[in-house]
Amino acid sequence: MPGGKQPRDEFSLIARYLKELDRGPAVVVGNGDDGAVLRLDAHEELVVSVDSMLEGVHFPFDSPPSELAYRAVAAATSDLAAMGARPLGMTLALTIPEADDAWLRELRLGLSDAVGDFSLPLVGGDLTRGSLTLSVQVMGAVPAGGAIRRDGARPGDRVCVSGPLGDAAAGLALIEGRVAGDGPANTALREHFWRPMPALDLGISLRGKATAAVDVSDGLLADLGHIAEASKVCVIVDSSQLPISEAVNSIASGEQALAWALGGGEDYCLGFTLPESHELPPGSCVIGRVEEGAGVRCDAADAVDGYRHF
Repeated sequence: MPGGKQPRDEFSLIARYLKELDRGPAVVVGNGDDGAVLRLDAHEELVVSVDSMLEGVHFPFDSPPSELAYRAVAAATSDLAAMGARPLGMTLALTIPEADDAWLRELRLGLSDAVGDFSLPLVGGDLTRGSLTLSVQVMGAVPAGGAIRRDGARPGDRVCVSGPLGDAAAGLALIEGRVAGDGPANTALREHFWRPMPALDLGISLRGKATAAVDVSDGLLADLGHIAEASKVCVIVDSSQLPISEAVNSIASGEQALAWALGGGEDYCLGFTLPESHELPPGSCVIGRVEEGAGVRCDAADAVDGYRHF
């Protein structure tokens, strides 16, 4: 964190940097009370998810605070997309090692961008001192019984993804200096790591069509494994059908690009299963099929697994 700290208590910091980001049509009571109050429409159900990001584990040390804030919110919001939920609001539990005004101003900029881009007002949270950590809880709504779950895939379904795979892993490799690149590809891949775009509109459009869905956060094979386990089916992945961007191919060998696509994670696109009777959404592609059996099978000789904490 940069210098320029000024001692503050947590309440004045919240009032200065995190207020007035709580405006939204579903917000009845936002920041400043013991809890937020959100409005659900008639016959809707609440969808809730939380993600934590720890410095040195989920993002590099000395990450730009505005990009860090945006990425933390986007990652959590992607879970709403996977369940077909419309956003209602979010809370942020922020742990920081020191009260640095310049750093907090930049963090607010990223939060403000995310609030606007995802229609996800910041309605509460907590601020504590310690190792830099952001925990974002998101709340959304679906029609009663309409959430897209992981346990509905059936033999005969197509396995689909909503966008390119491996861009975030390539972007992180550039940020950390593990690979070299310049020009538009460098910029695009770094941007994809810092500012992924959750597929909220797609998730909503897949209600009643997709039989199962998951967001690609830990790696394609690992995340499709969640669908296979919950649905008690076998998911078959054809590596030749994976959408890999020109930007990734421009900085990596074919073997490395494939490894990033299968196991890199953090692209926050959607992996979903779709019956033949439903049209493939624009921008999505078919990468395999669902069969009877168990687990995930991929033709790549050295298919890699995704990220695991333990």
